[in-house]
Amino acid sequence: MAEEKLSMVVFSGTVDKLYPVAIMASGAVALGQRVDIFLTFWGLMSLRKGAPQQNQQVSKDFEAMGPEMMRIMKEKNVPSWLDTLRTAKEIGDVRVHACAMTMDLFDLKQEDLEDVVDDITGVAQFLTEAQGGTTLFI
Repeated sequence: MAEEKLSMVVFSGTVDKLYPVAIMASGAVALGQRVDIFLTFWGLMSLRKGAPQQNQQVSKDFEAMGPEMMRIMKEKNVPSWLDTLRTAKEIGDVRVHACAMTMDLFDLKQEDLEDVVDDITGVAQFLTEAQGGTTLFI
């Protein structure tokens, strides 16, 4: 039987997209699946050191609802998307990969990123690892 795995290409850096990434990772590892997250462009920029704590942006389509969404989440003590992702990594096999091209484009080094990022990898390597599983684009 083939290994069950979930791969996500994360190119958005808004919290309304980053929460589902962390929640899907948590659900997949709870089901025993391996999870690979490939961060590129704005998805990668959302994991620069200090960025997650400051990021309150939501997608343009929902920007009017953003402040209310964040207020309700705080009121209900919803963990941040980053804390949710950290918990998913503690539960199971979740690997977070930074896109090598985006790292080069923005002159970033791994030490510039939050500690949840496991490595820097190219798209070909990520696509090879993603084969045979489910891949989502977020």
